[in-house]
Amino acid sequence: MKRNFFLTHRLVLVLALSGGLLISNQFNAQQEERVSRFGIYRGYSQPIYDGWVRTSQYITVRDGTKLAVDILRPTKNGQVASEPLPVLWTHSRYHRTSIVEGTLRTIVDWGGKVWDLPTVIKHGYVVVAVDTRGGGASYGTQQGFFSRKEAQDAYDITEWLAVQPWSNGAIGMYGRSYLGITQYFAASEAPPHLKVIFPEMAFFDVYSFVYPGGVYRDDFISNWNRLTKSLDALTDFEWLTLKKRGRVAPVDEDLNGEMLAAAIRDHEANRDMVELFSPLIFRNSIDEISQKMIHLERSPWSYMEGIKKSGVAIYHYCGWLDMFPRDALLWFKNLDNPQKLVMGPWFHSEYLGFDLLAERLRWYDYWLKGIDTGIMDEAPIHYWTMGAPKGEEWRSAWKWPLPNEELTNFYFQEGPSDSIQSINDGLLDTDTPRAAIGQDDYVVDYTTTTGKSNRWANGYGGEKGYPDMASNDAKGLTYTTAPLVSDVEVTGHPVVHLWVSSTAEDGDFFIYLEEVDQDGRSNYITEGTLRASHRAITKPPFDYLDLPYHRSYSEDISPLPAEPTELVFDLHPTSNIFDTGNRIRVTITCADKDNTLTLLLSPPPRVSVYRNSRYHSYITLPVIPAPSGGKKISILLIVAIGLILVVISIISYIGFRKKQAKGH
Repeated sequence: MKRNFFLTHRLVLVLALSGGLLISNQFNAQQEERVSRFGIYRGYSQPIYDGWVRTSQYITVRDGTKLAVDILRPTKNGQVASEPLPVLWTHSRYHRTSIVEGTLRTIVDWGGKVWDLPTVIKHGYVVVAVDTRGGGASYGTQQGFFSRKEAQDAYDITEWLAVQPWSNGAIGMYGRSYLGITQYFAASEAPPHLKVIFPEMAFFDVYSFVYPGGVYRDDFISNWNRLTKSLDALTDFEWLTLKKRGRVAPVDEDLNGEMLAAAIRDHEANRDMVELFSPLIFRNSIDEISQKMIHLERSPWSYMEGIKKSGVAIYHYCGWLDMFPRDALLWFKNLDNPQKLVMGPWFHSEYLGFDLLAERLRWYDYWLKGIDTGIMDEAPIHYWTMGAPKGEEWRSAWKWPLPNEELTNFYFQEGPSDSIQSINDGLLDTDTPRAAIGQDDYVVDYTTTTGKSNRWANGYGGEKGYPDMASNDAKGLTYTTAPLVSDVEVTGHPVVHLWVSSTAEDGDFFIYLEEVDQDGRSNYITEGTLRASHRAITKPPFDYLDLPYHRSYSEDISPLPAEPTELVFDLHPTSNIFDTGNRIRVTITCADKDNTLTLLLSPPPRVSVYRNSRYHSYITLPVIPAPSGGKKISILLIVAIGLILVVISIISYIGFRKKQAKGH
């Protein structure tokens, strides 16, 4: 029904407006079309250049370290642009340029269709890529990612770029993942010439990524450690979905390779990421070598005041299935800089046909060229609702969380739901449990997993996508609704309240929110994680969107008592419409063996989840109410507007013809 309504809606609009548009086109045929709206941009700036030339060199930062830089300048008819232009640069951990099977592969190649840097250059931008200290062809060492020296380097690089003869002093940044996070750190140093950044899929807090809820994400750290070690060595290698990776290219002045060899020798002293992070189990753990709280020192939110004072304009870009959707929303909530946010249906490596180039050019042209693209007049948030009718997926908002969300509790109940053969096959509904006694017992199964193709693996170059979750669900506790009698939109941050006890003093709890279709396939929507000993809720040091915040300091840790204890934690945000006839499912497991490190106890402990009138476990979903009534009125209003436009166009056309007649 909802799809038919939208189709009728569009058809009426098209019929009503077509006459007026056909007439008005006679006046506009000779005018160039100018369009600037979300994801669409043409007629404002032109690709006046037809190519580019690349040079590379070393620049020296304040402590004497030499950093390798690639500079790509626009050309026209083979001639390098003579006029100073705005500059876009990135601070890369993954080689600014590599040599793959004898072929030079620059940031233009690595950026591919996602960034479309050739078109950016042709629109009149100098594009620059810099190897971070301790990486690529740069000298120095990396003592774990995102050191303060690396941030200071970003200041020095920005100000160096600003005074080059081919630069007009208007500097911006681009990049995803590591290359997105470095933009926040650059802004925190407030270089005077940094005007705008466009960080894609970048974290806010180190600890909540490396130790979500206190559970070590060992698979990501170990694989990212292997990747960066391979990049730091002068070797060719294969890497998962990224396929063939080459050795870093030397800069132009390094004709015999001696400078590159010296830089690679520096890299031998880089910190091993596993050795760095595996002992730092609490947010306030102190690194033995540096004697610093790494999780705090390396979290970009720690430098938020500097970012605010910089005044840098920020376009946050992320995806519901990326590693950092909560982080992107926290950035937006906590900053008062000029800012925008887009949240698509993407994994870390995706953009799924969205015209990211158009959006980036709209942003950069506005802030670096002074072109009024209208981008700051629009709603600051655009997000994609998964499962929405085709053509209606993109929504916009002025605030987050959405003001019209209705926080709705779905309680765990006794089953069966007859939808899965899990340990308990419980029900999920909005009625508060009334029974005085009710619990589900679960002997922990350490083989449960979301697999090796997921949002976390995709973050280090692994596969993306999720399998049918039903096989994993069958090994855990499940709570599933009856088939839905109408669509249910969930947009925001789910929060789970678990009353549990265990035969062990601690345990890891993984919660999955899933949509079960009418064929019984269980589709992953989002997840949350908490180690029970980290359950203490404290006041966050920033706006945490009114979500439960677990500080996870060493002094906050407490073993599980014998009696029922409540665990409260949020799941990663999402926007999804659960279709009529489908079911909503919550699955509980106590391990995700392919992605996180859970202590294996023998024998496995027995966990109890309580669902009774005293200890009721539930999940709170941010439900967005369906549009209420007024559909016929809405259609009539559209028809009326269309007819008015037709009449105006006809009157204008008659007047135009009269003027022509008088002229003859």
